Formats: sequence, structure tokens, C-alpha cells
Amino acid sequence: MFKIVLIAGLTLSAALTAQAEQIDPARIVDAASGDWDADGKNDLALLVAPADSASDDQIGIYIYLRDSEHELLRLSLSAPNKIWGSTNADGIFGQEPSLKAVGKSSIAIHSQNSAVGRDRWDQTLTVAYRNEQFVVAGYTYNHYDTLDPDAAGSCDYNALTGKLQKDGKDARAEPRVIPLAEWTDETGQKICGQ
Repeated sequence: MFKIVLIAGLTLSAALTAQAEQIDPARIVDAASGDWDADGKNDLALLVAPADSASDDQIGIYIYLRDSEHELLRLSLSAPNKIWGSTNADGIFGQEPSLKAVGKSSIAIHSQNSAVGRDRWDQTLTVAYRNEQFVVAGYTYNHYDTLDPDAAGSCDYNALTGKLQKDGKDARAEPRVIPLAEWTDETGQKICGQ
């Protein structure tokens, strides 16, 4: 029984790894390069639209690290359906996600809704490579209501230190190590008390 479970697990793992590495270049919506793991070599991060165009609001992030023995990029993190946004070229302006290198070794992933409905928001996940994994190092969320000027707020959370600022006032939260693969928007909303 153990052998069957082990073989099935290895087969599934190999299938998922192979599937994660097959990215249609036409689905890449943004990219950034930087030295994520501080080894002196350039690495790569990609935002990739889902294969199913009917669900274009959940974009994947794929992070590649440079191989230590060869000048080749190797997939380090595959997190499909992680970032909200529109990737349709004919879609609505103000819902595009973006990705950029910040600082020496961090990645900022920005998502937004600045176009539809009365509830507008933008958020930025700051991702860092710590202890051989990509973690959410920071989360910034701003929101406002287009019809109610008093219904606005902001939250800035440093996950590594626990420093939290809500609506411009210092607060305290527990420092947490949150792997990017486990992050959800609900995680950030809960931390910010939304």
C-alpha cells in the first residue's frame, strides 16, 4: 500500500511540475528581473494570465532563480491563480496587475481596481526570498468609496517585523512568515481588519 501511495505521489508531483513549467509566452503580462536570492546573478519573476480566458482575473506568479552551477534559470516558485486583475487587451483600464523589482532583492506585485464600481482599491505585495523560500514581506492596501468620502482607509503591514499602520496610525501585529504560495487576499484583509 505504501509503495502505491508513494508512486502515485511521485507521479502527481512530476505531472504538476511539468504543467507548471509550460507557460505560453503570449500569456506573460509582466516581468521583472533582480537578484532575488542574493547570489550575484540575475533572476526572473513573471506574471502570467491563466490559460482559461474565461477566468482572467486570477493571474499566476512564477519565479525563476539562476542555477548555481549553470547560467540557466530554474523554476523556484509556481503560484497560479494568485493575483487579481484583468489581462484582456480589450479589458477595462485600471485593473491591470504589475510587477517590479524593488530594493536589492525584493519583488513588488501591484493589483488594483481603480475603474469599476464605487469601491476602489489598490494593493501591493512585497515578496522577499528568506530561508530558501519566497515569503510575503509586506502588504499595503488602500481603498476608497467614490460616493462616500468618509469610507476610505489604508493599511501597511511589514510581515517580517510585525509593524502595522492603519489609516496613518501605528498599530501592532504579530510578525509572520507567510510563504507566497499560501498567501490569499483574505489573509491581508484579516491582518488589516477589513
